[in-house]
Amino acid sequence: MYSDIPDNTNEPDDLQNWTVGRVLKTQAERIPNKTLLTVDGESLSYSEAYTRGCKVANFLGALGITEDDFVAVMLPNSMAFCDAWFGLSLSGAVHVAVNTDYLGDYLAHVLNNSRAVCLIIDSDLAYRVEAIAHKLPHLKNMIIVGDLPDTSRFPVARFDRWHDASETPPAHIPEYKDTACVMYTSGTTGPSKGVLMPHAHLYLFGLGTITHMRLQDDDVFYIVLPMFHANALFMQLFATMIAGSRAVIRRKFSASEWLNDVREHGVTATNSLGVVAAFVLNQAPTDHDQDHSLRVMGLAPISADIEQGLRERFGIADVLGLYGMTEVNIPLYTPMGESIPNSCGRLWDEFYELEIVDPRTDAVIPRGQVGEIVVRPKLPFGFMTGYLNMPDKTIEAWRNFWFHTGDAARMDEQGNVYFIDRIKDCIRRRGENISSFELENTLAQFVGIDELTVYAVGSEIPNGEDEVMVALVMQAGAVPDLARFDAFAEEHLPRFAVPRFVRVMDALPKTPTGKIQKHLLRKEGADKADWDRTQK
Repeated sequence: MYSDIPDNTNEPDDLQNWTVGRVLKTQAERIPNKTLLTVDGESLSYSEAYTRGCKVANFLGALGITEDDFVAVMLPNSMAFCDAWFGLSLSGAVHVAVNTDYLGDYLAHVLNNSRAVCLIIDSDLAYRVEAIAHKLPHLKNMIIVGDLPDTSRFPVARFDRWHDASETPPAHIPEYKDTACVMYTSGTTGPSKGVLMPHAHLYLFGLGTITHMRLQDDDVFYIVLPMFHANALFMQLFATMIAGSRAVIRRKFSASEWLNDVREHGVTATNSLGVVAAFVLNQAPTDHDQDHSLRVMGLAPISADIEQGLRERFGIADVLGLYGMTEVNIPLYTPMGESIPNSCGRLWDEFYELEIVDPRTDAVIPRGQVGEIVVRPKLPFGFMTGYLNMPDKTIEAWRNFWFHTGDAARMDEQGNVYFIDRIKDCIRRRGENISSFELENTLAQFVGIDELTVYAVGSEIPNGEDEVMVALVMQAGAVPDLARFDAFAEEHLPRFAVPRFVRVMDALPKTPTGKIQKHLLRKEGADKADWDRTQK
């Protein structure tokens, strides 16, 4: 009955090679002595990375970790993180990426939802696991990077024991359709969701970077974002591996050291996130601002002011907008050589479909109108396969055969997409839809701001519309001058978008993944304001 259905021996060879392990093995054979990465002053060649990966895989096997086991990794950007990733990718075990800020119930949720049997963790973080040990029925042992704890409720092993393991390659390298990784999205109103990510999904993150940033084997990629997220690990490091180029990894982002690193390492490509680039621009100008080789920078999300600032001050030829999520990959990129202010790009239609729809009906809306971004893949396993152990959340997101991103955007007649906001974060004032993202990028340029967020609060006008409020945190030693801040906003923003209320805080409320919990600020409302411009 099924004799006409081909088996997997007829699948294209290149698709079979779309796995982390196969890419690492192939490049180790092709360019063995070329440097793959540098981190904390230590460099690693492609052949050394593959050998270390084989040793880590065999080390894990000797500890009883088998193919398809879930192994959590809670490490900062470091050589140990890379070694763990190489080893897990070759072993067939599933890498569960854990944010290093997690603790308490947040950490317990991730470890229990993933049912991780093992945790590779930095010694400085191990106490967090010991504190919740009684809540972790699935965790069997811990592998410690650094000194072992004096006591532990779990069997422990030193991670550096992998040096003693065999470098024999694994008998079976995972296939493109196998689950490679689970990354947790940060929920602001509910538990974080584990995204099941097949190898082909990871490969497309890297291929998208190579295709749209024109990554070549002589490029140097600068990675400053945390590697427990997809941008750093797949869009940057995995892209580097696929292209046969070189990566420079920094343990943590530093605005003051950004330019020095770019110049010292001959960096040619990098990615940043939203207002992170604004903090670079807020650094004092130097005589070396354009004395570097950085040619392309990806930004998600992007704003016209930030793009223009990077181009003019640092002379970066291409500053690309892009859009994506852990779940849906990166379906939108701005074409190289083009500047489309505020656009996050056009569809990568080789692998994805995308529409802007009415969030109430899922009907496609006319070009130019604001609706919800929905996406679906053209390639099997080139997308998430679901939320781990949360089938209800998977069905909710995948309704009507489209993945619903929850992001508001519009598309122009040329197919350029403009991100507006998270749908729940949209602000409507005086008949105008206001993007909190755009306001945040502009207001972050005010001198002395460390970080801020913009959100809606209720208006006295009984029309269901909003007032704009901003909560901000000042840099150490900076004194808030709210009158000057208000004047800055009035000078740089449309009148309808100027915040009415300003609140100064010591710190913004955040999830363990660093996302600001605007719903908590909205709930507290304008009563917490330190400034009301109607009373100035």
